[in-house]
Amino acid sequence: MERLSDSDRAELLPGLDGWTMVEGRDAIQKRYAFDSFIQAFGFMAQVALVAEAMNHHPEWFNVYGTVDVTLSTHDADGLSRRDVELARRMDQIAAGAGQA
Repeated sequence: MERLSDSDRAELLPGLDGWTMVEGRDAIQKRYAFDSFIQAFGFMAQVALVAEAMNHHPEWFNVYGTVDVTLSTHDADGLSRRDVELARRMDQIAAGAGQA
């Protein structure tokens, strides 16, 4: 897995809504907010199935209706196309899971 090139970053990262770079690390992060713990947990369960199929697992933290996510590809020592794809899939899942 290759790290994103500068041109890939310029093309792909602006299309990720609400994702920001992590300071001091080649990673992206986003906070998802849901109305309830059940919605947040349901989102995480759906993402877990996608992540397992992709063999690409997020770093995440959940408290009640919030899920904080960080994506980076450890094998690439930074961002890769897998991170962009998983971010897009997570956004699609969140939209259907009742994100507040």
